[in-house]
Amino acid sequence: MCKKTTPTILVAGTASHVGKSTVVTGLCRRFANAGISVTPFKAQNMSNEARAVVRPAADTSAKSETNNGTDSRAQIDFEGNPPYGEIGVSQSVQAQAAGIRSVTDHNPVLLKPRGDAESQLIIDGVAVGHYTAESFYTEYWEQARSTAVTAHSRLATTHDVIIAEGAGSIAEINFHDHDLANIETARFTDARIIIVADIERGGVFASIIGTLELLPDDVRNQVVGIVITKFRGDESLLAPGIETIENRTGIPVLSVIPYDDPGLPAEDSVSLPAVGERSVRGADDNVPVDHTVTVAVPRLPRASNTADLDPLAAVPGVRVAFIPLDTSLSQADIDAVVITGTKNTVDDLRALRAAGFDDELRAFEGPIVGLCGGYQLLGERLTAIDIEETNSNKKGETKAVSTSDSDDTDDSQILAGLGMLPIETQFSPKKRVAPVTWSIDGFGPLADATGLVTGYEIHAGRTTACGPVQTPFESLTASECGESGDTSANNNTKTSQNITNQRPRSPVGLGAATDSVIGTYLHGLFDNGAVCEAFVESVFTAADVERPDIDTTPRSDPYERAAHLVSSISFESILGYPLAELR
Repeated sequence: MCKKTTPTILVAGTASHVGKSTVVTGLCRRFANAGISVTPFKAQNMSNEARAVVRPAADTSAKSETNNGTDSRAQIDFEGNPPYGEIGVSQSVQAQAAGIRSVTDHNPVLLKPRGDAESQLIIDGVAVGHYTAESFYTEYWEQARSTAVTAHSRLATTHDVIIAEGAGSIAEINFHDHDLANIETARFTDARIIIVADIERGGVFASIIGTLELLPDDVRNQVVGIVITKFRGDESLLAPGIETIENRTGIPVLSVIPYDDPGLPAEDSVSLPAVGERSVRGADDNVPVDHTVTVAVPRLPRASNTADLDPLAAVPGVRVAFIPLDTSLSQADIDAVVITGTKNTVDDLRALRAAGFDDELRAFEGPIVGLCGGYQLLGERLTAIDIEETNSNKKGETKAVSTSDSDDTDDSQILAGLGMLPIETQFSPKKRVAPVTWSIDGFGPLADATGLVTGYEIHAGRTTACGPVQTPFESLTASECGESGDTSANNNTKTSQNITNQRPRSPVGLGAATDSVIGTYLHGLFDNGAVCEAFVESVFTAADVERPDIDTTPRSDPYERAAHLVSSISFESILGYPLAELR
């Protein structure tokens, strides 16, 4: 019997944040559990939550993949055909749920908002520049669509079924001619479409009818089912509405999914408090307040990769509080500070300073951690800032005084950092994207952490020391210690005094620390159990708070929880034939 053409199921929505990502993740895990080779796909995403993954276009010889997703290729080609690229976090999570390696084909086009109505455009995992929506559609639409079609074709040759995720609403009628994630995906994949609608928002039946009415006729004919999400209460109360929907549209309601959070990482800033507002994660563990500590996270306007904080919020007794930049740390009962990544270090540094948070941070006596852009902010200065800042913020600022004997950088391109680590970062259009494995020899807020740590780097800018500084990190392979233009690295040194003149990637290119402050480029830092435990212990110790004596058994597998949520959706209803025909 000839193998069927690989089917694509497109999970589209009536709006943003209706649960599409959870439905896709759950379906990926259910197909994988059934022994089916399944893969996620999202043609175009917009998110500042990203992961570093393999680029299939460059992956011609990576045969020695390891369990953590890294491989043995020794050289990172930043300027030619890089082996790694960026995708949105949800597609990386969905690949894990499917039991496969994450690759850029899972999300071939990614837009990362950076302010001033601009986004960084990522095509096939590689950053190509900063563009407004108009310039993207004028200059790159055809290339973006072609890349998405090619990526989907590659996935179809190696998997039995593709679960695609739409973006926002599929019914944006002003956008149908250029809706890559929804309308175009439906058409070039001939997908069977599921419409997801969120009942928590109210008006679920109107949103379903309105969405179907506004679809192009050909796409409307591809819709095979409706899923209602985030329901609380007695499902029988929905029966009259469901019956009316099915009678009016001829499309079955496949499932009513109860409200639950399976514990998947958030995809975008919708999960964050608005700038100027406060929110707390981890406060639902029933730990008495006198056995808790609060880790403050300044709510940067262009915050990125905030999922780095999720492991901390899962520790009993730890409260992760996103706080406005005008918060007084001394009056807010804060025990530690973590500064997340940012899509625009320069503009967010200006926002932080304008709010007076720089003075608050320098006066703070507890543990401080800076991740990626947060690490850059903690340094003495930023240079070549015009590469990073948006047009509306290109103006004079307080300058740092150069400590170099030879500094040919234009003073207008220098911005003083927070001055809490003796490092400086020079921006360039080049970007480092790679999964990494380092060793750690604990110091400062991570004093008790030792062994190997894994994660990934996604950043522009080259960080070097401008004074004596220690680093607890050490890279292990050539691919993890070189940068574009670098040829070697002295990986045995732990201090900046031993940096050579060969322009290697210095140890502070990984991270730097003092007794109370640490910064690093390692995303996923707290996903490493030893590091998370060391930091949490240092926070409780510094705060002189006794840790709670509580069961720390982790929650059930989030992928299995997502699969359970969508368990009432039958395979046959979305495939159009029995599951056995896929095998």
